[in-house]
Amino acid sequence: MKKVCTLGLILCWAVLPAAAQNNHVLIAEKNAPAVVAVNVAKKDGSTFTGTGFVVTPDGLIATSRHVPEDALYVNITFNNGAVSGEAVTVAAAGNVDLALLKIQARNLPYVTLGDSSKVRPGETITVIGNPRRLQNTISSGLISQVRKKADGVIWHQISAPISPSSSGSPVFNAQGEVISVAFASYEGEGNQNLNFSVPSNYLKDLITAAGYTLPAPSTTTAAPSPTYSQNAFVAHLQKSWEILKNLFRKS
Repeated sequence: MKKVCTLGLILCWAVLPAAAQNNHVLIAEKNAPAVVAVNVAKKDGSTFTGTGFVVTPDGLIATSRHVPEDALYVNITFNNGAVSGEAVTVAAAGNVDLALLKIQARNLPYVTLGDSSKVRPGETITVIGNPRRLQNTISSGLISQVRKKADGVIWHQISAPISPSSSGSPVFNAQGEVISVAFASYEGEGNQNLNFSVPSNYLKDLITAAGYTLPAPSTTTAAPSPTYSQNAFVAHLQKSWEILKNLFRKS
């Protein structure tokens, strides 16, 4: 009997890593098309790229508040190379680092938001972002801790790697739901994987306060492509550049 139990434990340990790996793959395959690069031209002439993700099929996009701050012009790049028209900030949270952008679109792939009040330290997470502008980079880690600040605001401390341009990356739980939004990390020598994200319930509140309604959870395994034509990619870049030049002349 003892040998049978021991063999069972060995089999369980052998299966668990493969199951966890497969879970990251499935989460990435389903949700990567909804994760975007947020391209920002600042009023001071600098440029910045952050990460965002689609929350409604008609073009509502969540990101970190600091990504579009002081922007002169913002647009979106999807993981298939398609580029949107101008993205407009329609809401920004006052107490946490979250913002909502809106583009003119339809039938976009979108993520499902989870209940962040159920998050517990030690949970496995999957993060999809654009670190150093390397679009749709998949990383994994844990919810290291749920932190409550002195002002009552809750942060998630996460161990998944976060780099510049990762701000606004969705953090997924094992069920493939977004439970928080990456926004910051401790910098400096000796700091490793000390990163932070905003719980998704703050995002739900922001969406509701802005007058938008979340759709039913997506059940598709293969998300549809954005309605922007890739054949118009070069033409759109040329048009965007002309818009930017005109804006800088006026500023």
